[in-house]
Formats: sequence, C-alpha cells, structure tokens
Amino acid sequence: MQQLVSWGAAGAMVFGGVVPYIPQYRDIRRTQNAEGFSTYVCLVLLVANILRILFWFGRHFESPLLWQSIIMIITMLLMLKLCTEVRVSNELNVKRRSFADFDLNYFWHWSKFTDYVQCVLTFTGVTGYITYLWLDSSLFVETLGFLAVFTEAMLGVPQLYRNYQNRSTEGMSIKMVLMWTSGDTFKTVYFILNQAPFQFSICGLLQVFVDIAILLQVYLYSHYPQKPVSHTAHPASTKAL
Repeated sequence: MQQLVSWGAAGAMVFGGVVPYIPQYRDIRRTQNAEGFSTYVCLVLLVANILRILFWFGRHFESPLLWQSIIMIITMLLMLKLCTEVRVSNELNVKRRSFADFDLNYFWHWSKFTDYVQCVLTFTGVTGYITYLWLDSSLFVETLGFLAVFTEAMLGVPQLYRNYQNRSTEGMSIKMVLMWTSGDTFKTVYFILNQAPFQFSICGLLQVFVDIAILLQVYLYSHYPQKPVSHTAHPASTKAL
C-alpha cells in the first residue's frame, strides 16, 4: 500500500502540473479568443523548467520532478502554438514580427510559433553552455536551483498583473487557477515531506500565496466590478464626479 501511495504521488507530480491548462486550452480553442490568457505564463514556466533541468545535472533530485519539467515544457509549447495561431488569425493588416528582428519592443509577441521555438532553443543553448562551464561550482549550482524554482514561483504574476490592468478576470479560466492552487499546495507538501532541496519548499510556499492573490481578484472583481479609468473623459465631467 505504501508503495502504491508513493507511485501515485510521483504520478501526480509528473502530470498534475499540466492539468490546470487543459480547461484553458479547450476554452481558447472553442472561443478562438486568447485574450484572457497571458502567454508570459508560458515564458515563465519554460524558463523555470529549463533551468530546473540544468539544475538536475549539478544536483540530482527526484526523477518525478525531472519528468515534470519535461512534460511541462511540452505543454507550454502546445499552449504557445495555439495562442499564437488564434491571435494571428484575429489580427488584420498587422506587420509580422519575428524573433530574428531582435526588437525588444515586440519580445514574446511574434507572429509565428517557430519564432518562440527559436527563442527557447537559444535560451537553452546559452544557459546550457554556461552551466557546463560552471558545473563544478556548488555556489553556481545552488544559485541555478534557486533561480529555477523562484522563476516558477512567479508563475501567477503575469496573470495577476493582467487581471489588475483589465480590472477584471473575464476570459481567465477559474478552473485553471483553482487547479493551480490545489496543485501548488500538493507540490509544496510533497517537497517538504520528501526533503527536496530547500529552494523548492520556500518558493513553493511563495507560489501558493500568489495563487491565493489571484483568487482574491476573482472574488473582488466579480462582486465589486471596476471599470478601467477613461483617459478621454472631459475635464468637466471628471470634476462633477
């Protein structure tokens, strides 16, 4: 029985992280509208999981956590592919942007999925080479591990900021956030019980706090709707208000 529980927990760690994105993926595909989902979430998770895999080469941690990173990278690439196709199909007469332009003003707002793949491969190659050179440094390895899990802990921040900008959570999958919260809570408990590197536990707790903040936004914006401030309002009407 103990072995079955252990296998179940390991399976949940490997595949549980991608479950929250299934309803979001289906919603985007059904509505052909990706406005409610921030693709910067994909950027955060891609960076975090690439760094976590590199961290594994310097300090071997449990295999389920390694496989979780691999599965998550594949999932985020699929999400990016769908979001890019939907966004481009809804844009009319917009100049095409590519990764090869090296224009920071349009970073992560490219017109083709292949541009995102090129960016991910470039980042992986550069960080992989640096890791290879400094793999014998325990300070570098531990710092790499911290950056990996801290970046993942910031997962919900792009969505948190987008909700704040829009003064609304419309278009965001509530199921996804609830699954985030439950999954991150389970993951953090798993880290603590299995004595994972301390970076995992600390940043896991931070991630849970960000999830709770997004849930608070859902409550506030649904019960106390707020309209974005209009920048074209007439001064007289503003004064009257």
